[in-house]
Amino acid sequence: MKAMIIANPSSGKENALEYIEQIEAILKEKGYDSTVSKTEKELDATYFCQDACTNEYDMVVSLGGDGTLHETINGLVDQLHRPKLGIIPLGTVNDFARALNIPLDPEEAIKLLKSDHTKKVDIGKFNDRYFVNIVAVGAIAEATYDVTPDQKTKLGPLAYVLEGLKELTSNRAYPLNIEYDEKKWEGDSLLFLAALTRSTGGFEKLTPEARVDDGMLHCYVIKQVNMIRLASIATAILKGELKEEEDVEYFTAKHLKVSSPDPLVTNVDGEQGDRLPVEMEVKTSHIEVVVPELD
Repeated sequence: MKAMIIANPSSGKENALEYIEQIEAILKEKGYDSTVSKTEKELDATYFCQDACTNEYDMVVSLGGDGTLHETINGLVDQLHRPKLGIIPLGTVNDFARALNIPLDPEEAIKLLKSDHTKKVDIGKFNDRYFVNIVAVGAIAEATYDVTPDQKTKLGPLAYVLEGLKELTSNRAYPLNIEYDEKKWEGDSLLFLAALTRSTGGFEKLTPEARVDDGMLHCYVIKQVNMIRLASIATAILKGELKEEEDVEYFTAKHLKVSSPDPLVTNVDGEQGDRLPVEMEVKTSHIEVVVPELD
């Protein structure tokens, strides 16, 4: 059997390469011959993973943060042969790993590669690219681009929260037109979220209803509200009760289109995405991931 380790040397406070020997040892024990592919620039992980699919590797291991994993999965989607995926999370947030109960401690995640237990999970399609966690639209989504690598290292997920709160206090809403599963929502919104998993930005209760294999996008429209109501909504996010708020529209969808007369940019899995309009859909149970037995 063949396995490819896709490693981002700059991940994990630039300690990623220190784990390769341990990973290779476990893979060898499981009967794999390993190849190590180190990323140097954007999209390297995608191209490496596509090569692994073309050459019919049995496993791909993503060693890095959410960005590396995002690129790796983009290389898996829609391939005729798709290796199973192992995840060693070294990022700031690691939402996909959290949603799958994969240990956030790299040493423990490496031990998980010994497991034969896997789960088929959904992938979101976003125009002509793919995502595993969330798409966001609004000022808060754009604010996350201002988070520096130094802030992420020092503050972790809190860095995104602080930047987002700055934008929330400006209370800027934008007109949105959302078409989903033959239904429609129109109005002014502070923030729109379409989530595939329960963990977003490190908050594991943001979308508690979401399951990695339920075939649905879990969508929230936060309407324009005053600061008092905004405080209530912020508390609801922390408690996992966002959909209960009267100024929040919640729905699930298999397919949706989002547009606006304003020039809004999306945030896709924490990275800058396309400008509106955009189209999304769910590719159900599309990739196979090594997960703990308890999953």
